Amino acid sequence: MAESLPLEMVTYILSFLPLSDQKEASLVSRAWYCAAQIALREASVQYNIPVSSASLPAIKSLGLRGITCISLTNLDGSPASLQVLRSVTHHLGPHLQSLCLGGGSPTEASFVALILGCPALRILDLSGCNSLFTSGMLLAQPETAQQVQQALSGLRELSLASLRDLADLSFNRLSSCAPCLERLSLAYCHLTFQLGPAWGTIGPQDSSPSQLSFRNLLRFLKERAGRLHALDLSGTGLPPEALRALGQVAGLQLQELSLHSCRDLSTEAVAALCHQQPGLTSLDLSGCSELADGAVLAVSRGLRHLRRLSLRKLQRLTDAGCSALGGLCELQSLDLAECCLVRGRELAQSLGSVCAAPPPLASLSLAYCSSLKDASVLSLIPGLGPRLRVLDLSSCVALTNQTLQAICTYLTRLSVLRLAWCKELGDWGLLGLGEPIQAPSQEPQPHEELEYRASSPKDPSPQPQGPSLLMLQALQELDLTACSKLTDASLTKVLQFPQLRQLSLSLLPALTDKALVAVAKGCPSLERLALSHCSLLSDQGWAQAASSWPRLQHLNLSSCSQLTEQTLDSVGQACRQLRMVDVAMCPGISIASVRRFQAQLPEVICIQSRFVGGADLTLTL
Repeated sequence: MAESLPLEMVTYILSFLPLSDQKEASLVSRAWYCAAQIALREASVQYNIPVSSASLPAIKSLGLRGITCISLTNLDGSPASLQVLRSVTHHLGPHLQSLCLGGGSPTEASFVALILGCPALRILDLSGCNSLFTSGMLLAQPETAQQVQQALSGLRELSLASLRDLADLSFNRLSSCAPCLERLSLAYCHLTFQLGPAWGTIGPQDSSPSQLSFRNLLRFLKERAGRLHALDLSGTGLPPEALRALGQVAGLQLQELSLHSCRDLSTEAVAALCHQQPGLTSLDLSGCSELADGAVLAVSRGLRHLRRLSLRKLQRLTDAGCSALGGLCELQSLDLAECCLVRGRELAQSLGSVCAAPPPLASLSLAYCSSLKDASVLSLIPGLGPRLRVLDLSSCVALTNQTLQAICTYLTRLSVLRLAWCKELGDWGLLGLGEPIQAPSQEPQPHEELEYRASSPKDPSPQPQGPSLLMLQALQELDLTACSKLTDASLTKVLQFPQLRQLSLSLLPALTDKALVAVAKGCPSLERLALSHCSLLSDQGWAQAASSWPRLQHLNLSSCSQLTEQTLDSVGQACRQLRMVDVAMCPGISIASVRRFQAQLPEVICIQSRFVGGADLTLTL
């Protein structure tokens, strides 16, 4: 049956699967392998290639498969790096569309040679590549610049983030080679601001060879106003006057703007921006500590088509500001994390009244909003609508089982749920049971009560009833870190999610091998698992559980005091896709055993540390 399906149909089917499932499906037959490769290319999956001679066969293989999106790590000026770059140019260059060199240290000559061999580039990430800009001579030769311009004629997105040596001259040379640029990031670059009416009136001949100036950027924006629609100036210290000047550039119609950690911005400047750039669909104001309720009101009034809004870490934002969010009828993603004054009452009313219909919200973060209480969240959850896929309530320490059960009742399509450090959550909430009422003089007996309330003669252990965590069968990520009241009584029953990819149960002191084995059977698709500081886990538990996780890639077992090298053996034999394992502060696992483990699986990064002479010695092998 599988062989009889047309290649196009198989490709279409595989496009709906997660990446790991596509990899598994590619093993069915040669036809399905070809279909999986097509689906991966169409999804623009980025392949991370470590720069070493061992990567050369993989580069050739990726070239034969027509891969279009790669990231090179650990790039420098060594002979091995030059060899890898030549291989990339030869095998991948002609069809490469996205290239990331982030954090690397290529030489100017090797970079130019690489770019000339990649004429189809659409995305180029040079963030942190300071070696290219230290001399200030990149593309200084007109002939070289002309050749690079031909190669980058189709470039649409350029990231120059975190470049300490980027200056006007080098920026102008590089940007002039990309005439079709639509997206630009200068995040965390050192911009200089010379206040005055002369902003933007300079020509290229006045560009500084040693500084990246805002007035030079403004000149660039005026030249590219008709095409540029996404700009990231996060962490540049943008002052209010500069934001106003940016917003009023003639012909500039931004759709996305990120101003993360621009701490000097004022509410008035944001209000002016919203008036000048009403077409914005994505705005990041997180960490702009001077902003308060008035800025959110201006956003709500001026940006009616906003889809993504980040207000994370606005310490002055209150419920009064949240009440204005009801005017954003198209909002899909809202981040209010670390807004410590937000209590949620006005937010519930505003989101519940969005255009008299359920909001289109797909992602909501209220992490670290320590003022949130059950009452406000219970009024918020029913109105969030069926489209919500991501909910982050991490460190909302006052929330209880009532909130969890409301989530399980109304938000059954969630794919990501983060409840880390919600310490009041307990077994009752996960199982969907009402908590017993204890008389003041009685000592609580949670396990006996659970067995009485939710057991059957055949199975004396508690069973899920009502709105339990099992209602969220679409979950792909679940974080229950430090929910310290949880025990095996609930975890063995409710952690049954075939699609779950990422799970954190770190800092659960009552977690035992029984729960570990149950999770292994109930969540066989895990790729990332965190179990740090679970001191009751043993080698015997891992001997039973490891074989259920063939897809496991990242494993954190730090500070699991009972584990020994036997666990490493079990994991190494069963989890052949493992890429990182953290066994730091595991006294039963020696450095020698870690070295033996890595000799068997050389592609795995192992983290091991212990106290030596009163100091914490950490080794990454």
